[in-house]
Amino acid sequence: QVQLVESGGGLVQPGGSLRLSCATSGSIFSIYSMGWYRQAPGKQRESVASISSGITTAYADSVKGRFTISRDNAKNTVYLQMNSLKPEDTAVYYCNANLRTGWNTAWETFWGQGTQVTVSS
Repeated sequence: QVQLVESGGGLVQPGGSLRLSCATSGSIFSIYSMGWYRQAPGKQRESVASISSGITTAYADSVKGRFTISRDNAKNTVYLQMNSLKPEDTAVYYCNANLRTGWNTAWETFWGQGTQVTVSS
């Protein structure tokens, strides 16, 4: 059983900052990549940022220069530092992890339950 638990969401004013965390626990053999997605009301889920085991990062154009993704491999945790937040960043943010639960198992993608981020004055 693998669990991903997000935390750190909330209400923030435009221009403010939030830091999201996503802790992965359970039967984990190896994690390849971790990432953050978001889904605003009436819109499709979109990729925000990702980070590989080699610390290679990728960002959506809309968040480049404002968001920073990082991971702590010892804690199986991924973070998303969000600065200069805008109302259009309002969404439910989900983390995911591409991992194996055993040395001979296939890579699988697991998702967290999501955390709400609201940017409003």
